[in-house]
Amino acid sequence: MGKNHDQEFSILSTGVKFEGKLVSEGNLRLDGEFVGDIKLKGNLTLGDKSKSKGTISALNVTCGGEVIGNIDASEKLILEPTAKVEGDIFAKILVINEGAIFVGKSNLNKINGENQ
Repeated sequence: MGKNHDQEFSILSTGVKFEGKLVSEGNLRLDGEFVGDIKLKGNLTLGDKSKSKGTISALNVTCGGEVIGNIDASEKLILEPTAKVEGDIFAKILVINEGAIFVGKSNLNKINGENQ
């Protein structure tokens, strides 16, 4: 019960396509394609070739790929130069690097009611 999940890291590699709902206490790196909801208590890294369609919720999110859907980062969201995001974002801290594409609304210092 008292296990620390902070150091746990899962990877969905390039070429992997997944549909469904993913829930984890740890961290995740996505380099493949994901359709569905992702809910992490840890950090999410979306590689520059990744494609995600659905709702994303995590502590910190670093996005380098393509996302269609809302992103709820309870701490920090970083959009890398290769990021393409279409959806609303919720974060305490938002960093948009030059070259990133973002279409949607941003809500800073405000946590989406679904994030627990």
